[in-house]
Amino acid sequence: MTIRFDNRVAIVTGAGNGLGRAHALLLASRGAKVVVNDPGGAVDGKGGGHAAADKVVDEIKAAGGIAVANYDSVAEAATAANIVKTAVDAFGTVDIVVNNAGVLRDKTFHNMTTEDFEFVVKVHFLGTAYVTHAAWPIMRAKAYGRVVVTSSNSGIYGTFGQSNYGGAKLAVVGFMNALRLEGQKYNIMMNALAPIAATRMTESLMTPEALAKLRPEYVSPMVAYLCSEQCQRTGDIWSAGAGTFARIEYREAEGLRIDGRAPTIEDVAENIEKIADVSASRVFRTSGEEVAAVVSGS
Repeated sequence: MTIRFDNRVAIVTGAGNGLGRAHALLLASRGAKVVVNDPGGAVDGKGGGHAAADKVVDEIKAAGGIAVANYDSVAEAATAANIVKTAVDAFGTVDIVVNNAGVLRDKTFHNMTTEDFEFVVKVHFLGTAYVTHAAWPIMRAKAYGRVVVTSSNSGIYGTFGQSNYGGAKLAVVGFMNALRLEGQKYNIMMNALAPIAATRMTESLMTPEALAKLRPEYVSPMVAYLCSEQCQRTGDIWSAGAGTFARIEYREAEGLRIDGRAPTIEDVAENIEKIADVSASRVFRTSGEEVAAVVSGS
């Protein structure tokens, strides 16, 4: 089986470097028409320019692919919508959205300004929502769409000094969980990527040995699969890095049930180890499934 994207239009945000560049190059090499979005700023989001996006577009064209550049920020609803407009103006539609754009402003929460917190959340979480919101009506109308949101092990597992980044990266999972239910009957598949890669945002944290293994292009095959017609999975979190691919899921312990009386604080304290024991656990695919299990006692 050879997976291709002929006649599909893809938007990749933050595609001027690192993971986004690798995603855009791979999709284009398999026939997708790609909007390469990047405002050209530094890792912290400051500054800007056209060079980063233009360079990737030139790479795609030199390899025989089709691409256009866009320099808008995802962090404002109007400019995010313009990214989708670029796709429609250039290629007539949009089939694929890879929400990859991101910034870092790492500090301990004690030393972080609220502006640094808000800006990181705005780019990662609201930026994902804004671009997806602009593309959503097009996908619904054509009953086809593939959307990837970019999460992170910093949100799923935690990283010191990244309360803003980690919070935003877990927020996009909650966003995906709702939209996968809303999009399913319109053949819109939503998935989350938790990449492990050496990029401008992570290279200062890694050893030379890790940098050699964690090439961004080793992540992109998972992204491309999630963007393909062949992908019929939706609502999952996928880890990818160094040639390793895995699904991540949340599990809920069997827990403790108290019937016939109101539970007390002491009930919780005396049974906390049983409540926390996940050796027997359950997986729920919707909040309603969890509520039904709790109410029924099953």
